[in-house]
Amino acid sequence: MLEQLEQMPADPILGLAAACRADTNPDKVDLTVGIYMDEQGLCPVFAAVQEAQRLLAQEETTKAYLPPAGDPLFNQGIQRLVLGEDCSALAGGRVTSIQTPGGCGALRIAAEVIHAAAPDARVWVSDPTWPVHIPLLGSVGLAFQTYRYYEPLTHGVNFDGMVEDLKAARAGDIVLLHGCCHNPCGADLTLQQWGVIADMAQQQGFTPFIDIAYQGLGDGLDEDAAGLRLLVSRLPEVIVAASCSKNLGLYRERTGAAIFVCSGESNANAILSQALVAARRVYSMPPAHGALLAGRILADEQLGAMWRAELQGMCQRINGLRSSLRHALERYSGADFAFIEQEKGMFSFLGLSVEQAVRLREEDAVYMLNSSRINVAGVNANNLDYLAKAVARVL
Repeated sequence: MLEQLEQMPADPILGLAAACRADTNPDKVDLTVGIYMDEQGLCPVFAAVQEAQRLLAQEETTKAYLPPAGDPLFNQGIQRLVLGEDCSALAGGRVTSIQTPGGCGALRIAAEVIHAAAPDARVWVSDPTWPVHIPLLGSVGLAFQTYRYYEPLTHGVNFDGMVEDLKAARAGDIVLLHGCCHNPCGADLTLQQWGVIADMAQQQGFTPFIDIAYQGLGDGLDEDAAGLRLLVSRLPEVIVAASCSKNLGLYRERTGAAIFVCSGESNANAILSQALVAARRVYSMPPAHGALLAGRILADEQLGAMWRAELQGMCQRINGLRSSLRHALERYSGADFAFIEQEKGMFSFLGLSVEQAVRLREEDAVYMLNSSRINVAGVNANNLDYLAKAVARVL
């Protein structure tokens, strides 16, 4: 039976990253996978995570399963982190969540709950969006529509086009939004624009579904969640997929949460029961280690302060890299790259053609996606000039 299966092509992003690792050019630059890298090109372990890990190793007495919904301390902490300490929905018992294997697990469990509630729901996704959104959500049978989002000519949000397209979203539909640091374009909605989306959701009856994977890496923890919190403050129903991969550096620990803001406490209990049934059939029981670390950090004043300071430093470094990259590109190319500084988070489209992106790989060992999407956090003081000169040459 298995002999009939054909070899599948490599994932376009992971395949490029593998090609970069195999490249022997000492000057190679890896701008492919969306992982934060420090000045040495390493994905660092937070000092707060190291300390939480040390304490956990001293105190842990069992490897028994966590509860099906995950670590209670983590669930409480991630709800407060994403929704805010003063969230009225939290105070009113209208929020429930389930710990998941990363943000991907959160997206999948949320999709399972959506399909159980409305099998015919259409999921509206931005053009472009993270490539894994559609296979993750579509694997349960949900259908998709797209709305205009990124405008290559301005390197910003085509908000008029977005609004016009979303006028066709109806009651029972889902509108998937990036909470901050849009992947792959880095162009985010303003708070005023979030307010317009809230108005539309109220009038048309669609449910916002926010994927927030980069909270704290745009402008700050609270600033990056401001649009999401505005929706929660005004709407009876919001779904959130949260990830701790980036802002806690727990990539390999697969730590995330599906958060449901519901119409009332009894509805929240029903939704949790649906999420638990879905989790049981998808992965059975949640992984422990990352959630136990994150839960401890989010609950402990000293560890929390240490983590927030480290995260703020990462955020400032990324914003500094954006400024440095912009000025280096403009210096060597004479072109306008001001948009890089206006974007948020780790990603940016440089506006190159596929042919130019291929030339950069083949001639300079500069690895970016064919769309010219780069991970800004892959830039550092050692490769900045080399990268800027290479881009200027292909331009």
